[in-house]
Amino acid sequence: MILFCLPYAGGSEAIYYKWKKYLDSSIELYPIELKGRGKRFDKGFYENLEEAVDDIFNNIKDKIDNTDYAIYGHSMGSLLAYELYYKIKKMGYLKPKHIFFSGYKAPSIIRTKENIYDLPDYDFIKKVMELGGTPEEVFNNKELLEVFLPVIRNDFKILENYNYKEREDKIECDVSILYGNQEAINLEDVLLWKNHVSSGFKIYNLEGNHFFINKNVKNISNIINSTLLRNNINTKEIEYGV
Repeated sequence: MILFCLPYAGGSEAIYYKWKKYLDSSIELYPIELKGRGKRFDKGFYENLEEAVDDIFNNIKDKIDNTDYAIYGHSMGSLLAYELYYKIKKMGYLKPKHIFFSGYKAPSIIRTKENIYDLPDYDFIKKVMELGGTPEEVFNNKELLEVFLPVIRNDFKILENYNYKEREDKIECDVSILYGNQEAINLEDVLLWKNHVSSGFKIYNLEGNHFFINKNVKNISNIINSTLLRNNINTKEIEYGV
């Protein structure tokens, strides 16, 4: 079983490295490196979210044709995972066994168009810092900031220019939703995912803010292990039918 992991805005594949220590040996961790960061620093940026999804698909298509796999996405990564599912289906490839949508409201929820990405550097940085998740050292280090700022600004650009399109065909694989008990997302927002899936799904409420995945590595790994290996887990979960 391969587990493809998609990062949040400004994040790289490195945010998932710690998971390898806790994931079952039968699960192959495969973090996705997006353009413009890490080992793909020189590949430029995406113009829109569709371009990002196409790039991700092209990077994994050779691995998903005849192998069981799952997808985990956090925040922006959840939206990428959602659109990636439909890209995979459209292209006729084997669909995932499971998708974990983490730290993200149902995509059909109308979001306020703030255009944060277009703000001057000072105001943009202030907004990003309010979200948390980015070490303060990054903003206090001029060299790091010069590298990081264009990346996260472009990620906000493709997110804020995303146009949701309603689909009649719902997600057919099993789904889990994870969210933090201290973030802006509430249970009502999460429950609206029922409009996007064709069967029941599980919801996990974890301790922490929007970036709860950084402090719940072991707990989330346990959820993934038990979900993909069909074992029971000892965690706070809610199961909902559609």
